[in-house]
Amino acid sequence: MKPFVTHEGLAAPIMRVNIDTDTIIPSREMRHVSKRGLGEGLFAGWRYLNGDRKKREINPEFILNRPGYTNASILLAGSNFGCGSSREHAVWALLEYGFRAVIAPSFGSIFYHNAMRNGLLPVRLPEPSINALGIDAGAPDPGRIIIDLQNTTVSSDTGRRFRFNIEPIYKEMLLQGLDAIEMTLKHKELIEKFQAADRQRRGWAYLR
Repeated sequence: MKPFVTHEGLAAPIMRVNIDTDTIIPSREMRHVSKRGLGEGLFAGWRYLNGDRKKREINPEFILNRPGYTNASILLAGSNFGCGSSREHAVWALLEYGFRAVIAPSFGSIFYHNAMRNGLLPVRLPEPSINALGIDAGAPDPGRIIIDLQNTTVSSDTGRRFRFNIEPIYKEMLLQGLDAIEMTLKHKELIEKFQAADRQRRGWAYLR
C-alpha cells in the first residue's frame, strides 16, 4: 500500500449528498475479480452518455471530463459519501482513477473503513469548510489543495486551512503504507511468544 504523508493535487467538487457505491462504480462495470480495470468505470453513469462499454460517449458536462479537472486527485463531496452496498470495488475504482483522498462531511461506514484499509484517505470536514475549498477549486483556474496527514490539516493555495480528525490506528497505517495484516505482523514476536506460552498451557488445543 502506498504511504500517505502529504498530498498536493487538484480537487474536483461533486457536491451531491448520498453518492452511493453503485454510483461510484455501477455493478455492470465490475467485470474483473481483481482490483485492476475499474478506473474506467468510475462514475460511469455520469461520465458517459451511453452504456456501451466498447464505444464510450463522453459527457462533457461532468466535472471529471472538463478541462482542468481530468487529473484531479482529490474529490470534494456531500454528506454520506459511499453509502449503499459494501462493495470494496468503489474504493478500488477511485484509487485506480488516481484519487488519493475524498473530503466530505460524512461517509458510509463500510466505505470509510474500506478506504482506510486500501490507502484512500477519507477526510471529514464540516460542509462550510468543504464549500470554501470548492470555491478555491473552482474553474476557470482550479487551485490546488494540500493534505498533510502528519499534522491532520487541509489547506488551499489561497491560504485557507482546516484541521481534521482521524483514528490513531488508521493514521499510523496510512503514514506507513501498511494494511491491517501488515500492522498486525509488526507484533509478530509478541504473537509468537503468546502462542508458545499458550501451547504450554493448553497443549490439547493444538492437537490435530
